[in-house]
Amino acid sequence: MKHTNTKNRLMAAALSIGIASFAGATAAANGDDLLATYKGQGGGTFTAAAGQSFWTAKHQTEGESRSCTTCHGTDLTKSGKHAKTGKAIDPMAVSANSKVLTDPAKVEKWFGRNCKWTLGRECTAQEKGDVVKYLQSL
Repeated sequence: MKHTNTKNRLMAAALSIGIASFAGATAAANGDDLLATYKGQGGGTFTAAAGQSFWTAKHQTEGESRSCTTCHGTDLTKSGKHAKTGKAIDPMAVSANSKVLTDPAKVEKWFGRNCKWTLGRECTAQEKGDVVKYLQSL
C-alpha cells in the first residue's frame, strides 16, 4: 500500500510538471512573453492594427522598395518566399504556424536581420510588439 501511494505521488508530481511545462510553452507560443520583453524595453500599448500597418508599409532601402510582404506575402497563413534565394518561408500567422513565436532568441535573430534588410535599421521595441500582436491576431 505504501509503495502504491509513493508511486501515485510521483505520477502526480510528474503530471504537474508536465502541465506547467505545457502552460509555459503555450505562453511562449502565443508571444505574450515577447510582448512583456518589448514593454520592458520601452514599448507602449501594442496593437494588431499598428502591426499590420508596419508590416505592409513600403520602405526605400538600398535603392529598393521593400516591406515585410516582399518575402512573407500578404496572406500570412500561407508560406512566403525569400526575395533573393527563392527559399520557402513558413507561414507567420500564429494560427497557421504554432512555432512562429516560441523561441525568443530566434524571433530576435529574425527581427534583427529582417528589420535591417527591410528598413535599413533595427526595429524599435514598439514596432516589434505591434508586429507580434498582428501575428497573434491572424
